Amino acid sequence: MSDAEVSKVSSGHGGRLRGGRPSGGGRVRLRAAGTRPWIAVGFLLPALLLLGALVVYPIAFSAYRSLFDASGKGFVGLGNYGAMFSDDGIRTALKNNVLWVVVAPTVSTVLGLLFAVLTERVRWGTAFKLIVFMPMAISMLAAGIIFRLVYDQDPQRGVANAVWVGIHDTFADPAPFPGAKPRPRAGLAPSGDGYTTRAAVRAGSPVYLPLVAVRPGDLRGARPAAAARPRPGAVTGTVWLDFTRGGGGRPNVLDGNEKALAGLTVEAVRGGRVVASATTAADGTFTLPGDRAAGARLRLPAADFAAAYRGVDWLGPALVTPAIIGSYVWMWAGFAMVLIAAGLAGVPRELLEAARVDGAGEWQVFRRITVPLLAPVLVVVLVTLMINVLKIFDLVYIIAPGSSIRSANVLALQLFQSSFGTDVDEGLGSAIAVFLLLLVLPVMYVNLRRIRKERRR
Repeated sequence: MSDAEVSKVSSGHGGRLRGGRPSGGGRVRLRAAGTRPWIAVGFLLPALLLLGALVVYPIAFSAYRSLFDASGKGFVGLGNYGAMFSDDGIRTALKNNVLWVVVAPTVSTVLGLLFAVLTERVRWGTAFKLIVFMPMAISMLAAGIIFRLVYDQDPQRGVANAVWVGIHDTFADPAPFPGAKPRPRAGLAPSGDGYTTRAAVRAGSPVYLPLVAVRPGDLRGARPAAAARPRPGAVTGTVWLDFTRGGGGRPNVLDGNEKALAGLTVEAVRGGRVVASATTAADGTFTLPGDRAAGARLRLPAADFAAAYRGVDWLGPALVTPAIIGSYVWMWAGFAMVLIAAGLAGVPRELLEAARVDGAGEWQVFRRITVPLLAPVLVVVLVTLMINVLKIFDLVYIIAPGSSIRSANVLALQLFQSSFGTDVDEGLGSAIAVFLLLLVLPVMYVNLRRIRKERRR
């Protein structure tokens, strides 16, 4: 009701409003809280008290505490902030935080966008979205435990390495006798790439290369070893397991029942170059051309004895941070997908159909129409995830093993370690907390500014 209408109603009723009393000027002023504004203050007071106790006071106390030393009695000014940037562990945490802020939100948003767009037209799109969004229902603690097992080095336990080892073993031949080594005093010495004979070999003189430490499972179907026969103009020899079950065998001597080691590569090396090579037969014998192998040394390359491939050390110092980021993306890609799908539902279909009628391909429609129209939603998702990763703590603390915790360090984890770890320094921990708050504030400001712009539209 406008002021003019209120004046007419007031004059029409003899100027009696507000409890039957004359309004004096004939105009009525309507207030949301009536004549008692303290009621609004009473309703807001509990929220203000909680806000002050849980947000304002901790921030103020942390800023104050950061100006003192570990004991809390000696005033050091900005000394804790200087120590923060001179500490190698904190610098590593800062670098990792930059990597987190750049990679994790971007990958999660891109995957969410792709999932939302690609599942829009398929019949089972809703089921797919449900599956992708389900990790959001899992706590960070549970997700950390899950991925600690996923990234386990043992392929029998770690899913990632089980898949990786399966792919590797499909395309790469395994070593014939992993872990085997020469018998002591057998004339073979360790070299840079396997085991090499101490003396050069001669044509017509057989060479015997006894090995030990062969696993019983690698000898299934192995035939008894045969003594190599001398051949003029050729270098011959035998490689066998110098071990007799039940005892009684002689070391460095080929006994009757000892097993042949078939499939081993034998190389003739001269001047650091391989001049000839051969593979041992089923009876352990091999033959090399004398014109090239004579005068060279024989080598059993390390590939013959390499340990079984155990996959990738996902949680080692080199890969621990990307591995943890992968677990974060697994959790939050569904969150990005749901928000983007909601924004995609509001995109006018007329624009998309008009572009297709004009001859635009699906990639052009996606790049020139869909993405620009979804830009506000993409910014919301990106900024929200950036604020989230600046405070990441749980996944890093749980997934990273003790040997890699320094390589995977982030600011929130360093804050915990400095404040409550072995070397407790609450002054330094408070300085990290204040610095982390300063990093979050610009992102929050951008988000609030965007919200205000949206309200004005």
